[in-house]
Amino acid sequence: MSRIGKMPIPLPPGVKVTWQEPILTVSKGSATLTRPIHGSLAIAIAKDQLTVTPIGPPENNKPLWGLFRTLINNMVVGVSTGFTKVLEVVGVGWRVEALENKGAQSLKLSLGFSHPVEFPLPPTVKATVDAKANKITLVSPDKELLGLTAARIRSYRKPEPYKGKGVKYEGEKIRRKVGKAGGKAGGK
Repeated sequence: MSRIGKMPIPLPPGVKVTWQEPILTVSKGSATLTRPIHGSLAIAIAKDQLTVTPIGPPENNKPLWGLFRTLINNMVVGVSTGFTKVLEVVGVGWRVEALENKGAQSLKLSLGFSHPVEFPLPPTVKATVDAKANKITLVSPDKELLGLTAARIRSYRKPEPYKGKGVKYEGEKIRRKVGKAGGKAGGK
């Protein structure tokens, strides 16, 4: 038995779940997430919880059972409270600006290139920029899309190990290296 898969998913008040095989839809207010569910799993919806059970022998479905239970739980948590990722931009003269163009939001990143990079955000991901601290706060109900968006922004300038410049996650530890001058104690 899958320890993760057999745990029920609590449904907070106001979260509406509909399952029309194979599509599961979770919504609350204006946030709506949909996901196709694997055919070897069944979903039982009660008034305050949701359970995922395998169809057929659980030995063959154990990895999918735990995976889809976690994905469904992320959907429920996403529409009820949402997910947040914070990115820090570290570098002299590096800046970030939030742009709004016809309802679509994008980020203008000045990361030491010859020109600024404009990064369009997906419609469900919202960004706020703290210009003084050079921090980008990304908020979305979709955890998967949020992580992918943060990783794409970070990929423009990953943190380098010598001076620590780059785009990094808040709280991320950068393993620093000693430069050329600090490597040798002197002499030839």
